[in-house]
Amino acid sequence: MSSPLFDQKELADKLINEHKLSLREYAFLIENRTQESSETLREAAVKVRRQIYGDEVYLRGLIEISSYCKNDCLYCGIRKSNRAAERYRLSEEEILSCCREGYALGYRTFVLQGGEDLWFTDERLIPLIEEIKKEFPDCAVTLSLGERSKASYEALFSAGADRYLLRHETADKAHYERLHPSSMSFENRMRCLEELKEIGYQVGCGFMVGSPYQTTETLAEDLKFVETFKPDMCGIGPFVPHRNTPFKDFPQGTAELCCFLLSVLRLISPSLLLPSTTALGTIDPNGREKGILAGANVVMPNLSPTEVRKKYELYDNKICTGEESAQCRDCLERRIRSIGYRVVTSRGDVKK
Repeated sequence: MSSPLFDQKELADKLINEHKLSLREYAFLIENRTQESSETLREAAVKVRRQIYGDEVYLRGLIEISSYCKNDCLYCGIRKSNRAAERYRLSEEEILSCCREGYALGYRTFVLQGGEDLWFTDERLIPLIEEIKKEFPDCAVTLSLGERSKASYEALFSAGADRYLLRHETADKAHYERLHPSSMSFENRMRCLEELKEIGYQVGCGFMVGSPYQTTETLAEDLKFVETFKPDMCGIGPFVPHRNTPFKDFPQGTAELCCFLLSVLRLISPSLLLPSTTALGTIDPNGREKGILAGANVVMPNLSPTEVRKKYELYDNKICTGEESAQCRDCLERRIRSIGYRVVTSRGDVKK
């Protein structure tokens, strides 16, 4: 019987001390994880996180502005080919109303997220961003609106947008092409991320855990990408299938692997803004708490109008679609307090 390629404890120590591993080491760490090695990394991640962010958990008020999308990603419930999807688009006044409600609840970051909806041109987004910044000058505006031109990103940044979230989904080109139609390009996704960083945004990338055709090697590529790209934020969550997509019969990702990777990401980049996602809370009743206990430090309660929340259905069985914004916030605050952390009302910028 051959001896193992690496020693799991030595790999954990190397990651904790050097904040990086080789691709083969990352793959081995994932493939050969045990309850003991996971707990070692979790404890180290929590220690590092507390050194930088203390017991603070940042709130982001999520406003899902449109369920229209020109793309046809094979995993997504709002893909353009899903004729059963209910489409909606919030008006500028509806979005501002969500911000006002969120501000009163203590939110100091608003995340405008939507499908790649061609209706939301720069000419429509710029005055909206300017109005949000004018009315709430102490707040950050985060955009998550997909791939756009560099000129568009620059215009939105000049209007006052502070952050941009664009999940890379997978850092492996061949894997990317199995998750997306031929009209979408891995190279363009990576170009967008580089341009966002060049412009000066706080940039977030991210990937699905357990997506179809994913391997430990593709996950290792994701970890290496985060290590080298050095984003300010990284959003990961389990793949959850949607009934009206080509991937409807694939198994969902696991909370266990997701939390393991949250700990690894915290150790790769100790100051990373790391959300504990709604998808994690969807597949595990205590998923968001487990994410924070694994090293995450951001949660994103929903500020969207309750009548549209069920329509923004990226995956099946999404939680918190019927709750009022105040209920979402109070519920999360109680949950976070119960595990020894506290919600803070601040912009929650990355600490370099």
